[in-house]
Amino acid sequence: MTVPAPHRPQFPSRRSNGLFASFGHAWAGLIHTVAWQRNMRIHLISGVLVGLVGSGIPLGLAEKVTLIFCVLLIFFAEILNSALEQLVDLAVQQFDEKARLTKDAAAAGVLVLAGGTVVIFAAILINYWETVRTNTDAIFRQVALGLPLAGCATVLVLPQPRPVAVDVLAFLTGCGLLALTAPTSASLVFTALTAALLFIAGAAARERRRHPQP
Repeated sequence: MTVPAPHRPQFPSRRSNGLFASFGHAWAGLIHTVAWQRNMRIHLISGVLVGLVGSGIPLGLAEKVTLIFCVLLIFFAEILNSALEQLVDLAVQQFDEKARLTKDAAAAGVLVLAGGTVVIFAAILINYWETVRTNTDAIFRQVALGLPLAGCATVLVLPQPRPVAVDVLAFLTGCGLLALTAPTSASLVFTALTAALLFIAGAAARERRRHPQP
């Protein structure tokens, strides 16, 4: 029995193969994955939360590098998993047990990385708990501004149809909240990470509006 794959808009056709065009194609692949893959949207919001925590708590260099590497590694794994799913769907038009096992194994790899990241994140928080406890004012300010910021990013990546004004308002509000957190940030690197993820969320919202599902 043929199992139809869920519809997703096709990638735009390639018109050039230069260096800058290659970056453009890579960017299109990233935005396409965020726009149409549920798990990638979850990873993006989780990355925003990690960025907010990293910019609110003074961390050592090793901890900063570890958290950023974990976020990027999960993104890489989910993009690779999505590409593999598309390849399997393209090659196998009918239900095949090996195709299912291939997809399950790829998804399991992402799950292992995500679980490991959660453990690492918890271990860092426990190790820096005294710092958290003695900086309650900074933590409260980060939570008060960070949670609405994460909410704005969530609105941008939600797949449900909505007026364009909602996306514009969510993006501008997120940028405003980010600007308020930046002056007191404990790490401009994590602030930049949060800003980049917010921008990607906005680009994904634009992608869904340009290529809506039928």
